[in-house]
Amino acid sequence: MGQPVRDYLLTLCVTAAVTYLLTGPVRKFAIAVGAMPAIRARDVHREPTPRLGGIAMFGGLCAGLIVADHLFNLNGVFELSNEPRALLSGAALIWLIGVLDDKFEIDALIKLGGQMIAAAVMVIQGLTILWLPIPGVGTVALTQWQGTLLTVALVVITINAVNFVDGLDGLAAGMVCIASAAFFLYTYRLWYGYGIEAAAPATLFAAILMGMCLGFLPHNMHPARIFMGDSGSMLIGLVLAAGAISVTGQVDPDAMKLFEGSERQATHAMLPVFIPLLLPLTIIAIPAADLVLAIVRRTWNGQSPFAADRGHLHHRLLEIGHSHSRSVLIMYFWSALIAFGAVGYSVHSASLWIVLVIVGLSAVGLVLLLMPRFTPRAPRWAEAFVPPRYRRRGAGAAEEQGSHTVAGEAPKDQQGPAGSQMASGTPEQVPVAVGVSGVNGATAVGARSRFTSRDRADSSR
Repeated sequence: MGQPVRDYLLTLCVTAAVTYLLTGPVRKFAIAVGAMPAIRARDVHREPTPRLGGIAMFGGLCAGLIVADHLFNLNGVFELSNEPRALLSGAALIWLIGVLDDKFEIDALIKLGGQMIAAAVMVIQGLTILWLPIPGVGTVALTQWQGTLLTVALVVITINAVNFVDGLDGLAAGMVCIASAAFFLYTYRLWYGYGIEAAAPATLFAAILMGMCLGFLPHNMHPARIFMGDSGSMLIGLVLAAGAISVTGQVDPDAMKLFEGSERQATHAMLPVFIPLLLPLTIIAIPAADLVLAIVRRTWNGQSPFAADRGHLHHRLLEIGHSHSRSVLIMYFWSALIAFGAVGYSVHSASLWIVLVIVGLSAVGLVLLLMPRFTPRAPRWAEAFVPPRYRRRGAGAAEEQGSHTVAGEAPKDQQGPAGSQMASGTPEQVPVAVGVSGVNGATAVGARSRFTSRDRADSSR
């Protein structure tokens, strides 16, 4: 078992290295071709930032598949299954559509049609849902049309859920990396724990997806030097959906031999089979919730479901006072709690302590969510190694005051009693630039009032 783990680790590292090394040249290429759209009303960043990061991520995907094909313990996936080729075909198509959108801003309906075509390409090559294990009913075989429609729906939902959550630096890549890590643990257990070879492609997809995200994150963390764009967000969404489709509709529950003993024992033992129905949903639970809320919100307001606004979950975290970095970490926390909680419960569903741990961590997450102005302070011996905003007042006050002035905030003697700069006798709010410390408890993205004008967002996504 140790040898396959090393092969997966090698594949992950090669994918991450290729993605990381390609991102720098891709950034220069994006600047040269002008793939740097103007700042929109709903954007958080304050400087034009190049896109097309999906080019580097697609290069990492290809490198990971090539390396896996030449490893002794993984090349059987390519010999016994056509799913890696189906994934590469669908990924190439969705990546091409994303690249065109990053450069030319194509229509949302055209992108939706491209997503459906990419899903259909994977279905034609065998990557589709064949049956569903349904609690209380058993294994239900699907017709060709049912499997195709369900597969296309899952691909489109996952792609758009990941695309919707891609609104802060490092958010989408980090959340998908966390989800793919949980998915890898689950599928690896199916393959080597139960000896089900049909779970091998999904395990490989999860390892490659982790490498793609880990390789891109160093360039994309706040402040981001490049964005993945739709070419990256749609790509990783498709790879995530492909893994879920593979393990859900291709793994035969009968192969797990869980139907022995009493009916109650059999039902309890079937939990690892039912988890594939829930795990893809728990993995994208946060993005999917954001997607549903966005559609309901826009439809309720008489807008198109594809109309952009500033009402996403990450925008609301910023609005209540969380910093950019803390908003990303909060989303990471909830994604990890839901995904790993589902995997842990599928392994030890009879253990009460797993439920208690999940409940306890949920309480901690709620406390952190409701404390946007809490600024952690590093101990004095560590103050030299942390940013000034995390130092005690005596150590970093002067440096913090300097950062206020450099970023554009008016000195105290030029502000009115409400903290507003006086211009022509009228109080006017001064916008706070990205990276200013000391506002809303940590590195702030801007004043609260900046998030009230959501209706001014343009309609392009």
